[in-house]
Amino acid sequence: MPPASSAPAGSASSPAPGHRTAWADGLDELRAAATTEPGRLRVIGAVLALLVLVFGAVTAWQVTDRTAAADDVVERSQPLSAAAADIYRSLADADTTAAGGFLAGGAESKATRDRYAADIATASQRLVQASANTRASDPAGRQIATINSGLPRYTGLIETARTNNRQGLPLGGAYLRYANDQMRTELLPAARALYDAETDRLAGDYAAAKAWPWYALAAGLVAVGALLWAQRRNYRRTNRVFNKGLLAATAASVALLVWLGAAHAVARSGLSDSYEQGARSLRVLNEARIDSLQARGDENLTLVARGAVLTKDQKDFYEVGFRSGMADLVGSGSGAASVDSRLQAALALADDEAGRQPVREALAQVRQWQARHDQARTADDKGDYEQALAKVIGTDRPTRESFDRVDAELHKALTHEQAEFRSAADGGRAAFGLLTVGAAVLAVLAAVGAVLGIGRRLSEYR
Repeated sequence: MPPASSAPAGSASSPAPGHRTAWADGLDELRAAATTEPGRLRVIGAVLALLVLVFGAVTAWQVTDRTAAADDVVERSQPLSAAAADIYRSLADADTTAAGGFLAGGAESKATRDRYAADIATASQRLVQASANTRASDPAGRQIATINSGLPRYTGLIETARTNNRQGLPLGGAYLRYANDQMRTELLPAARALYDAETDRLAGDYAAAKAWPWYALAAGLVAVGALLWAQRRNYRRTNRVFNKGLLAATAASVALLVWLGAAHAVARSGLSDSYEQGARSLRVLNEARIDSLQARGDENLTLVARGAVLTKDQKDFYEVGFRSGMADLVGSGSGAASVDSRLQAALALADDEAGRQPVREALAQVRQWQARHDQARTADDKGDYEQALAKVIGTDRPTRESFDRVDAELHKALTHEQAEFRSAADGGRAAFGLLTVGAAVLAVLAAVGAVLGIGRRLSEYR
């Protein structure tokens, strides 16, 4: 009797020595087939079809990403950047309006109260819009929370200041200065940080939309190169110049490659124009408008405080703020704006006369404002407070009139540049158009053409 086998129980299914698996046999058959011309043609056809399909898939993927980023530029990040600028402007204007109304004493006009209420309402609405598109953990979300918590405290202080002012109590001025301090040290810095965060998000979306689709371009070059190699190989073996299937596949692949490059170049050009001629101009104009608002607020508070708030070197705090705002807006000299000022930058960025004209007019009005302000300061320094007050909020060529004209011209310039941005950005993203669908269609056509072209050669071996 032979000895019992010590092999594991599962060894009964193992192949006997010398017996090959079906997998190994299949590999041998493939190797054998590849040594024949029909076998090589089948491999070439499969590889060509795979390459053009990969080209189409990568193109569709990268174009979809860039289309989404371009859509975000137009529909999300730029509107959010504009909303953040509106929050900043509305808060600054509310503070300026409140100070102006305070100067009028108990005779604060309904128009002043309505403007202040409209500014607070605008800031609140824009905060809701920004909050709906921002996660609480984001930097922008934290700034929104700061403004949301501080705004009710600020409006409460303003109402207390108004109440005391209507009763003729000097405590109203202290409340107004405290409200202004909260605006300067808490709300406006948070609004500025929010604006910077949204502007950074806009820049990120621009970068994503404009990035070249290198993977798709590389896949296209590989696919076209392989198709040209296959046709050259076919010509050398058959002496036939054209293979209709391979020629169609090459034409489809080249068409997709050219379409991809041209569409992206046009999209980049449009998006670049929207940034240079729109987004950059909008940022500078928004900052110029905010500078003018803060300067107006400081001008009003100079008369409210009446020298009660001083800098470390014993200068009027609010007058120093006014001078600083004007320096940012037009420079420290007179006449033309200095090259590093907001209005000069806005003038340089405007690419047409419709954009330049309101900036020039704003500059002229700023110079007029400065001259009238100097007259008010001269009167106040001589102790004629009523004359100084009339020069600031009166009816005979006051600084208020100059400020309103500056604000109106900057608003006109912003409206024009917003339209310029939208037109250029829409033109840029439209270049992507049907490219995603076209990539899929052309890739399938190219794959079919490659298979049919190789199939034509295979038929000659039957």
